[in-house]
Amino acid sequence: MPKASEIKRNNAIDYDGKTYIVRDIERSVPQGRAGGSLYRMRMYDVVTGRKIDETFKDSDMLNFADLIRRPAMFSYVDGDDYVFMDQEDYTPYNLNKDAIAEEILFLNEETAGIQVVLVNDAPVGLDMPQTVELVVQETDPSIKGASATSRTKPALLSTGATIQVPEHISTGDRIRVNIEERKFSGRADK
Repeated sequence: MPKASEIKRNNAIDYDGKTYIVRDIERSVPQGRAGGSLYRMRMYDVVTGRKIDETFKDSDMLNFADLIRRPAMFSYVDGDDYVFMDQEDYTPYNLNKDAIAEEILFLNEETAGIQVVLVNDAPVGLDMPQTVELVVQETDPSIKGASATSRTKPALLSTGATIQVPEHISTGDRIRVNIEERKFSGRADK
């Protein structure tokens, strides 16, 4: 049984007799309290999709839910559903775009290392790789002589996401993006 401080995004936990996927975690350290941090978690019920926000002390014990992760690849879009194909037995998994709205921003046909999260054999979410390679669709022109400074500029990626990139990156460049931090992590190998 993990403590609340050990829970990460996209973990599935049993809480109040239901299974929830943790979508967002905010850590706060209240002033004047002896001891621990508070973890506010936004969770979605895997069956109904209902959203709840709960706050836990860092020492609260939580239960992981039984879930399975299956290696998959993005196949196609069918209305509001994104269809992923299991890489081992070719089972199709349909996920509603609202359930994976955060992940869609970094998803394309070439994304490798995707895992579909299953609870009771029903797909409930995606586990994305730590980094993905995407193409810069649009950004301000690169500055001649710009070096590895800390100055950045916004860049629109091929998937529709916007992140900050160093000044020397230009439109058409292929870059690596850290999904969890939503940050530029380097140029991609050509």
